[in-house]
Formats: sequence, C-alpha cells, structure tokens
Amino acid sequence: MEQLVQEAQMSEFPPTRSEMIEGKHFYKENGYFVFTELYHLLKGQCCQNGCRHCVYGFKNRYL
Repeated sequence: MEQLVQEAQMSEFPPTRSEMIEGKHFYKENGYFVFTELYHLLKGQCCQNGCRHCVYGFKNRYL
C-alpha cells in the first residue's frame, strides 16, 4: 500500500478518459473496464459501487 500511495503522490487524476493509461488506471476484462487501485486513490473518494479494487474499504453486500 505504501508503494501505491507514493505512486499516487507523483501522479495526477486523469481529467479525461483519453488521458487514462491502460494497465495504470484501468484494465479490460470480459469487455468491461476495471479501474485499478491507483485510479481509485487518485479519484480521492469512494463512489460506493462496490468496485473490485476499492481502496476505501467499501464492500457491496450484494456482490
């Protein structure tokens, strides 16, 4: 986690989709975009959608 925080401190949240980097901010799985832990940390808040790599501890009880 410490390495993730350090990387986030050196990065900025991508302001547009076209600035997102595959493998860094997201990856594709079964035709879906899956956001990485770094993306969520850079976002700065939880969306409470039960994201797979949520760094804020939210777990959707229905998933």
